[in-house]
Amino acid sequence: MILRLLNWQGIAGLAASIALLGLLVAQAIDARHWHKSSDRFEQLYTTGQLALANSAAAYRAATDTARAEDRANAARVTAEQHAINERTEHDFQTRLADARATAARLAAERLRASPAAADPGSRGTAPVPGLSAASGSAPQAAGDDRLSDSAALTATEQAIQLDELIAWVRKQAAVEPNTAPEPVHP
Repeated sequence: MILRLLNWQGIAGLAASIALLGLLVAQAIDARHWHKSSDRFEQLYTTGQLALANSAAAYRAATDTARAEDRANAARVTAEQHAINERTEHDFQTRLADARATAARLAAERLRASPAAADPGSRGTAPVPGLSAASGSAPQAAGDDRLSDSAALTATEQAIQLDELIAWVRKQAAVEPNTAPEPVHP
């Protein structure tokens, strides 16, 4: 009975069946391999996406922190510069007021002293003789080559202004805009 089945057509059918069974087994093994690879690649992809999301979140957090620190630093620098401006303005006004008061006091003293100098006999002392004719120059009162009182006050005010401007520039240049201030320890 087996011989009847084992003719050339039966053998060819049996060989084809075995070959197809081998291909089916190979395909099952290959599918299993690719399924495992697919799972592994999916896991790698998911891990990569999670790492990317974590990195993006960390960068956003770092950016937000840096922006907050920049705003705080800008506020600190602005406050320091404002304080320098106010101190400089106060010092400038104080020095100007002192210079003006000193100029007014000197002008008042000159006014009080000028009538006494105009009348040499009022002191009760002997008058001082004038210059001899041999000197060859006209008599000149002390201070004739000086600035007038208003010009001297203006020059003093401008000198104070320049001095305070220099001090202001130095103080402003000393403000470090890129670092936080050192903590003050009591």
